[in-house]
Amino acid sequence: MNWSGIPSLAALRAFEAAARHQSLSAAARELNVTHAAIAQHVRALEEDFSESLLVRQGRGVAPTAAGLVLAGRLSEGFQSIADAVDDLRTQGANRPLNITVTPTFAASWLMPRIGDFWAKHPEVRLNINPGVELVDLRRDGFDLAVRYGEGDWPRLDAELLTEAQYLALAHPDLIGDRVVTKVSDLTDLPWLLDSNVMERRRIIEQEGIDLDTVKVTTLTTNDLTLSAAVAGLGVTFQPGSLVEREIRSGQLKPLAALRERGLGYHLVTVPGRMHPGQRVFMSWLRKKARESQP
Repeated sequence: MNWSGIPSLAALRAFEAAARHQSLSAAARELNVTHAAIAQHVRALEEDFSESLLVRQGRGVAPTAAGLVLAGRLSEGFQSIADAVDDLRTQGANRPLNITVTPTFAASWLMPRIGDFWAKHPEVRLNINPGVELVDLRRDGFDLAVRYGEGDWPRLDAELLTEAQYLALAHPDLIGDRVVTKVSDLTDLPWLLDSNVMERRRIIEQEGIDLDTVKVTTLTTNDLTLSAAVAGLGVTFQPGSLVEREIRSGQLKPLAALRERGLGYHLVTVPGRMHPGQRVFMSWLRKKARESQP
């Protein structure tokens, strides 16, 4: 389609509304613009077509013969657009809510709680995609992401879901009877770190630990880091919300804690875009996050 010869859609909408209502004022109210703006759009079209489209009639206006033809075709076209939008929205309401989350958050925090959401909201279908790779929510078709960080992702809305209260943990057999009052008391033990979470290194160093002087094993995922810690291979540093199960079962023992303001798991969304089930799911996530706060 060659758009170069087509007048502005704003002008065409203004004329169609004025012709349909036979009133510039009514058209202005419908489109939430001024009377003068409608009149200006109509004049611009008449100059473009070199044709009178509306004439005064009493207190209102009436379309000319040419205006009547144009108004009819525009009404059909705009209705076709409205129908297409409604159809697409209906299809969108029926599709699953597409969510991308980090694997550890999915396995350790979301999955133990998700049964409650399914029981309360069976009408909302979820498509949960665990992954650590960076995704483009717009391009890749995701409605919502749960991501770890400071919440400063460009062109996206980020809301802190659960703040990262970090715990240093290890298997009880590795610790034995030693007394730990601060993280720096653990420098003689091996450390286990996830190569994908650089913030964790920064927080550890803020606790007075020089990682260059500590035996550190770096693993590619946080799941591997947790598994190695449960096996007694070293000390791990984890958000408390992700190790509730391991602590309850006695697989890991909390040794020291600290809280990093603003750093944690965030709800990440595209501004202005909302799947029908998104508000419901986000509200449920917030409630569960509040319940899990220490």
